Amino acid sequence: HTVLFGFLILFAIVEGCISSWLAARYSSVPSRAWSALRQRTYFLVFVSWWTVLGATIYMLLFLHSPNNGSVMTSVASHGIFLSLTWILWLSGAIAITVTLGGGHNCSSTHLKACWLLDFHCFAWACWIITTILLLVVIWRGISRLRRGDGAGGQLVD
Repeated sequence: HTVLFGFLILFAIVEGCISSWLAARYSSVPSRAWSALRQRTYFLVFVSWWTVLGATIYMLLFLHSPNNGSVMTSVASHGIFLSLTWILWLSGAIAITVTLGGGHNCSSTHLKACWLLDFHCFAWACWIITTILLLVVIWRGISRLRRGDGAGGQLVD
């Protein structure tokens, strides 16, 4: 739990920094040609920092009291947060992939070209980590339901 959340936080911080930097660059260019990429970058700025904040809160709560019966450390709470975060990352990663035409060539002389490739890859990496975390929570939720604890049961014993 903490290792996966730690990786998610780390990757989301990197994605947040890259997307924030790109958003600052695109906001200084009033061209309509960049408007689709700019809007998707703004969306991924939100998703990145949403993930950093939420994952940090869940990791700290888990480290503080993993099995005290708190609603915030329950399987259901983790499932709701991760499901919403999974949807946000998936939509953001797909949006940036479509905007870039499926990928981006970093051999260009423009610095932004390489940052776009990193931006694109880290979005998918965050989605993959969120998917793994969601699968772990679903697996723990099924085991909790079989034990009779229900969705309000804790992730650990």
